[in-house]
Amino acid sequence: MLKIKTLFLIFLSSSSFSFAQNCTCESNFQWVKKTFEENDAGYQYMIDKKGIPAYQAHNNEFLSKIKNVKSDTECQQTLYEWLKFFRSGHISIKMIEKDNQQAQPQPAVSAIDSKTETVKLDLKKFEKEVVSKKDTDIEGIWEVDPYTIGIKKFGDVYKGFIIKSGAENWKPYELKLTFNDDKTKGTYYLRNKTGQEIHNMRLVGKNYLEINDFTMKRVSPKFEKEEGIETYYQAILAQKPFLKELNKTTLLLRIPSFNGALKKDIDSVITANQSKIESTEILIIDIRYNGGGSDNSFSKIIPYLYTNPIRSVRTQLYSTKLNNQRMLDFYDNYQKYGMPVEEREYLKKAYDKLSKNLGKFVSLQDDGKTVGITKMDKISPYPKNVGIIINDGNGSTAEEFLLATKQSKKVKLFGTTTAGVLDISNMYFVNSPCNEFKLGYSLSKSFRIPDMAIDGKGIQPDYFIDKTIPDYQWIDFVNDVLNEK
Repeated sequence: MLKIKTLFLIFLSSSSFSFAQNCTCESNFQWVKKTFEENDAGYQYMIDKKGIPAYQAHNNEFLSKIKNVKSDTECQQTLYEWLKFFRSGHISIKMIEKDNQQAQPQPAVSAIDSKTETVKLDLKKFEKEVVSKKDTDIEGIWEVDPYTIGIKKFGDVYKGFIIKSGAENWKPYELKLTFNDDKTKGTYYLRNKTGQEIHNMRLVGKNYLEINDFTMKRVSPKFEKEEGIETYYQAILAQKPFLKELNKTTLLLRIPSFNGALKKDIDSVITANQSKIESTEILIIDIRYNGGGSDNSFSKIIPYLYTNPIRSVRTQLYSTKLNNQRMLDFYDNYQKYGMPVEEREYLKKAYDKLSKNLGKFVSLQDDGKTVGITKMDKISPYPKNVGIIINDGNGSTAEEFLLATKQSKKVKLFGTTTAGVLDISNMYFVNSPCNEFKLGYSLSKSFRIPDMAIDGKGIQPDYFIDKTIPDYQWIDFVNDVLNEK
């Protein structure tokens, strides 16, 4: 979300107000319900949309479920499902781990180790056979940290076994995974050796094998690299931003997150490649699965995309005693939150203004306007065209970035509709009365509501990339479109 002041991008936890100290799942539900109803900025908005009868039916259904809850974990899951009545993002409920509840260290080798199947084969013979293979099937030697795994077909079953392991409780030849003959069913054994059903397996090109939510890279047999696929995995597995030259006319900028902790890395990449960016015609920015962070993180990118004044619809804060405590905490502990001392005067004024308007939505902008307009001194001639790759993993600040950049005449969005979690935002976290759960709800509502709501709808691309184009070809697709091939 676009900043009012830097302070609004910090998530703060607070102790909850007093409540009956009867710590059952039902009492926690009543606390969550009361806290959310009285303080969440999006509560009334959704009640107005769905109606009181729907909400009452929802409450009755979940109260019945909660009475049958058997564990804290089940309680947490049920409470989260209750919260989803209001929206899919900017809500959370998590268990608070107490010192005496922390898991005890497990021995390096658990009792289940003795039952682990061992794959019987001649490893040197297998390695020689694999080297000479011409078929690009899943048989071979693969790597996924911290393992090197061999996969071989025995009759109508594929077995993956440990060759090398960085985990002490996994030894060479032990069975790590299995597939049936048509590779539609299988089991993968986690680090603690419990079995996990394989619900998704995909061989991508010749050198990558995706199993559930991890990716293995082929070691042997050796096949030539497929540049487009290599670039895809470099991008999708990246933890930090990077810039890569795709060809003489095109650069790829990958930004996996706008987390405030990555701002320095993003700025560093932009600065280090300034001359390239300012002399290359096309820039592709891949932000797939970027779930947001801080608006400051993308500030250095905007000047290269800017063509005309950027209109940013602002937000308003919902004022309650609990919500306003955040502002007071910022004031008292400004050094803890990394705020400059000169910010304290603003924080005090903001707190006073909020406190005088309890139960109301309050705009803290000095000019009192609902829309901010950003004007820049110049338009950078390069890049001439910008393609931003998006998907349903983009939300919050990533969507704010898109709302700003899509106003540029240079920019087109490619991919699929985003998550749609932006209008109700600025999360705040409070502990339950018995410190069993931490509830996350939102303090602000955008002035986009109702005419240009993003929540539950998302931002649509200019170029929809349909399912006939696999995700590992999206960069190539955008590259071809922008280069008019």
